[in-house]
Amino acid sequence: MTAAPLLTVSALTIRFGGLTAIEDLSLEVREGEVLALIGPNGAGKTSAFNAITGYLAPSGGEIVFGGVRLNGLKPHRIAELGLVRTFQKTSVFSGRSALENILIGLHLRATQTPLAILLGLSAVAREEEQLEVEAREILAFAGLGARAHDLAGALPYGEQRLLEIAVALAAKPRLLLLDEPVSGMNAVETESFMAKLTEIRALGITVLLVEHDMKMVMSVSDRVVCLSQGRVIASGTPGEIQRDPEVIRAYLGESYARNKEAHSRA
Repeated sequence: MTAAPLLTVSALTIRFGGLTAIEDLSLEVREGEVLALIGPNGAGKTSAFNAITGYLAPSGGEIVFGGVRLNGLKPHRIAELGLVRTFQKTSVFSGRSALENILIGLHLRATQTPLAILLGLSAVAREEEQLEVEAREILAFAGLGARAHDLAGALPYGEQRLLEIAVALAAKPRLLLLDEPVSGMNAVETESFMAKLTEIRALGITVLLVEHDMKMVMSVSDRVVCLSQGRVIASGTPGEIQRDPEVIRAYLGESYARNKEAHSRA
């Protein structure tokens, strides 16, 4: 018996006035996989992310995560369920240290009451110590252990992106949505991120990503869904997507297809 998908999007439609950004989008994300959502600018990828994570109310359709219907839920409630996202632009607290950024994320899971904090109870101090240990472990996992006390805004861009993902990991996601995670990264940073994504997956975290770097997408994804003008035009394995005539025509381009074919013959 096949297990139910972790995330199911059914007939999702998003309209802005008279403009339809997404029409009848359906997809499933299976537990443990990396699924990529690709397509040209304006295809509806980020709108889909915003709807799934509660930042945008769908005009129609249904979104179910872990058996829970997400329609109408606020973003913080969706995150509490284990569906956590990053954004196209870095969203770290630039004036806080890397460690403080992680602690801010961890404090969303803190168990002590405001009264206990005001009274300075010993339980509060113990929890603070525990949270700092966990924060340092997350930073070390992200490769930022030596940056704990550096201001987030002073980190190189690639490390800021890693810090943003580390903050997301602090929320203990079951499903991590990454919106253009390697945008603005150089080739070395991108390779490093791809390796880190493999480690994230090894933690049992499922990943749904939007990305324009096709080398990265085709290397890390189990399946790929391609959108164009708000509609799904193809879905399949990376190999199937790279050979799909409609995807080539709408997004990848003939030169990409020729280069892939020449590389496979080499």
